[in-house]
Parts: sequence; structure tokens; C-alpha cells
Amino acid sequence: MEKHSFDLWSPQLRNRRIVDVYLPASYDESRRRYPIVYLQDGQNLSDPAVAFGGNTWRLADGLNWLAQRGTEVIVVGLWNTPGRLAEYSPFPDPKHGGGDGDKYVRFLIDTVKPRIDSEFRTRKDRDSTVIAGSSMGGLISLFAFFRRPSPFGRALVMSPSIWFGAGEILRQVARARSTRGKLYLDVGTAEGTGTVKNTRVMNRLLRKKGYRRDNLWYIESEGARHSEPDWAWRWPQALEFLLAER
Repeated sequence: MEKHSFDLWSPQLRNRRIVDVYLPASYDESRRRYPIVYLQDGQNLSDPAVAFGGNTWRLADGLNWLAQRGTEVIVVGLWNTPGRLAEYSPFPDPKHGGGDGDKYVRFLIDTVKPRIDSEFRTRKDRDSTVIAGSSMGGLISLFAFFRRPSPFGRALVMSPSIWFGAGEILRQVARARSTRGKLYLDVGTAEGTGTVKNTRVMNRLLRKKGYRRDNLWYIESEGARHSEPDWAWRWPQALEFLLAER
């Protein structure tokens, strides 16, 4: 796994952040193009020195497991900023404020993605473009997937903060027209009854909209908590499902 890092200005949000790009081991040995994954909270992916609480998503281990099973990807880890709550919330919450999520998604679409596509050998089609995150990062990933137009044809959504904004994401998903693409949705049973209940409601809503086993994988992970070590065990299998050809 080869890592490239750069500092990127966002004209949409008027701030800067670090962006890490992780290339598969075969990248320099071939000329092929790779699916791409845009992951929120990028500082938590691989380096305990900068990860929240020193816990990471064990990115290298997960990518090695995927490569052994025939799936290789480019991962873009977008570090959060002090404005994380506002950037990852597509609508305001009565208690916590926020609501800059649409600006953040436009930053991903109009600034980040064009640069990544121009500098690295990515597959640019929607079905090869994944947006991913956990907690508030899961919330903004859901929003970006259903927002139109959207270049993200796959969404990896772990322990999403559905409660934020009094559950407005449920109403937004209910109004969304398209059921194109694939979704992975999960929650840990030790995350609290409210979180589990909200995620179950989202799963039922997606089923009602027409999502089935071939394009929606829903998991309740027994005993799992709202933490990086627990997400680290689940994301590789989720990504394998999302990028499977059939």
C-alpha cells in the first residue's frame, strides 16, 4: 500500500484539510484503472498517532484481505476539520446546529473528485465510485448517495447518526426517487437502543423503496460498539459486497 498526502483548499467551505490517497500494491506494476473509495474521517484510517483515541480502521489489513480475494481499490481519506459536525450534517439540528453538508458534498464532487481522477488511474463510472463513513460520516454518505446528481453509485454506511436533525435523513431518503446503486448499512447492537431502532427504521424504508438482497446488505453486529475497532472488522466485507460484479 503506497500513500500520497496533500493539503487541499475547499472553495465551497473556505477551509483546508489533508487528503490521503492510498494506492494498491499493484498500482505501479500495471496500467489498469481501479475503483475508488472516498472515506470520511480520513485521519482515523491507518495511523494511531493521529487517529481518534489511537484506534484506526486498520486500513492496510483490510486492503490486503480484499486484494487476496481479488478486489483492489484506491482509497481517498479526507481528514475532518474542526467544523466536522457542520460539514457532515446535511441539515441543522435544533440542539447541535450544523447544516453545511451540501457544501461538503459539492466539495467532494466539484473539487476532490476531479483532482483525484486527473492524477490517479481511477474508474470514473458511478458503479466504481464508493462513498463511505461511520457515525456522522455515515450520515453524510447516505445523503451524498441519494443526492441528485451524484457520482457515487455505492455507499458504505456504518452506524449512521440518523438521529441528527430529528431524523430528517429518513424523510429525505423517503422522497428520493431512484433506487439505482448498492448500499451497505449496519449498526452494532451495543450502540444503544435508539441507534439500533433508527437503523432498523432506515433498513425498512430502503426495503420499501425497492432495495433487495442484491443491492442492499444490512447487518446488526452482535455486541459491537460505536468505535473504530468495531468498524475495522466490518468494512472490508462491506466493500467486497459493494464492488462485486454480480
